[in-house]
Amino acid sequence: MELLKRLSTPASILLTLLWLVPGVGEAQVYKTESGHAEFRSEVPLHSFTGTSDHLVGLINLADSTVDFYIDLNTLDTGINKRDRDMKETLETDKFPFAEFFGKLVSDFDTSSSEPQNVTVKGEFGIHGITRQVQIDGTLQKTDRGLIVKADWVIDIENYDIEPPGILFYRVEKEQDINIEALLTPTEQG
Repeated sequence: MELLKRLSTPASILLTLLWLVPGVGEAQVYKTESGHAEFRSEVPLHSFTGTSDHLVGLINLADSTVDFYIDLNTLDTGINKRDRDMKETLETDKFPFAEFFGKLVSDFDTSSSEPQNVTVKGEFGIHGITRQVQIDGTLQKTDRGLIVKADWVIDIENYDIEPPGILFYRVEKEQDINIEALLTPTEQG
């Protein structure tokens, strides 16, 4: 009888419904404004990396939407002249952002706290050109949010970016890209 009295209160009814209905009360939208992005570039006998901790991203598990972008002006290679040359090559005054927008196309088990292999498909745009891409990575649900890690290779010539260089030495046209970020739950409105 005491159990029935306790279950009849509005708070108890709400808690019971939240327990019975999967996904209710669980965050579905996660975002970051401080993800890590980097690219690795090769020239004969030398390689260098550009990094930024200003990757902005959102993952909506309810509709599987994935949206990430970065202001290319925040990339840092460690050498000011190389940074200026990179920004000139990318024409960041006209095309300041690189962006991916797409959908999570693989299953993701929100009840697991283990890193899971995932695949996203969508459009990656840089230098005013957008191409269809498929990117593999991992997604992990933690008590702090979602940890996303992904890496892929782009051919910069596919985005009308002329590989810069000096004399006969040119930057390789294939660039390794990787991202890592903790996305935290947001309030849905």
